[in-house]
Amino acid sequence: MATLGAKINHPTYGEGVIFNQDGDFWRVYFQEHGEKEFNKSFDSWELVEAGMEEGAVDLGDLTSAIEQVFEEQIYRIEQHIEPAPIELGDRWDGGTIFLQPGDDGLQAKEVPVETFFHKIVMVRDRLRVMEQQINAQEKLSDSDKVNLQQYITRIYGSLTTFNVLFKYREDHFRGDSKNGAES
Repeated sequence: MATLGAKINHPTYGEGVIFNQDGDFWRVYFQEHGEKEFNKSFDSWELVEAGMEEGAVDLGDLTSAIEQVFEEQIYRIEQHIEPAPIELGDRWDGGTIFLQPGDDGLQAKEVPVETFFHKIVMVRDRLRVMEQQINAQEKLSDSDKVNLQQYITRIYGSLTTFNVLFKYREDHFRGDSKNGAES
């Protein structure tokens, strides 16, 4: 059974550590893929090492683990290291999006699905960076940060329409407060 601090081996992302929980979701950090969120009912990973028993949290270890995650993310941002690639659903491979104007006199536009998908993923990644920048701002009060976070959460919610493009459910946009902003 998964618990906080457990090491897991995910069939797609490899080895990761469960570092947080939010309602019905586990938040898992993967060295090569960053943070991902999974429903607690997800059982397709292998438990490599048991986590902590509930209530047995060592504050020093927890603080160290959190600092390591943030240092890795800041390093990736500063070094302009692209996040792990997010995969397009197989059924869209080679597909095209057609944009047909309402005016018959105007020309339609064709866009490869891969290009459109890449743009959507870039928007998501930039929202994540914005979220990190907001949280790192010392000049903002906690209430200002919360207010700005709510806007980002709503933006994620507006982008859920595009979840149909993602290969893996754990890469989906989530915008409601129950599920967190995004994974």
